[in-house]
Amino acid sequence: MSIFRNKVLLIGALCLAPVVAGWALYFAHWRPADPGNYGELIAPRLLSGPPFDALRGKWVLVSFDAAACDAYCEKKLYFMRQVRRTQGKEMERVERLWAITDGGKPRPEVIAAIEGTHVISFNDKSFSSEHIYLVDPLGNLMLRFPRDPDPSKMVKDLQRLLKYSRIG
Repeated sequence: MSIFRNKVLLIGALCLAPVVAGWALYFAHWRPADPGNYGELIAPRLLSGPPFDALRGKWVLVSFDAAACDAYCEKKLYFMRQVRRTQGKEMERVERLWAITDGGKPRPEVIAAIEGTHVISFNDKSFSSEHIYLVDPLGNLMLRFPRDPDPSKMVKDLQRLLKYSRIG
């Protein structure tokens, strides 16, 4: 009877060990180092109006910049194009948007280089021109990528979102 009891206690201890370990780590405030996403999740902000309403149902990479697009602005627009292209058959679920924040008119050669990108006038200066943002299919601004982003990490974030998203 003692052998049976020891076996039952051993099985019980093995079953409880992960629960006890998880509880101890939780109360020790241990958090994994890698959150799993490259872009920074931000508080969702609904973007509405004619340009954004027309893009509902798609994931949208957005750059907020002045019309006098400098080298960094051109680099961001290039990254947005390349990240979209790497999505393969899912590429049609992603759009690109350049929101011009100063009401100016961009150079024709820049417009030609970003063919397929939606260009709108957007006079809201509350967005940083240092980031590329992502808008979900419901129209919520929800993620921003760091300054000088790593395009391969952007691709992974977008692939993960497209894989698990039932909308857009």
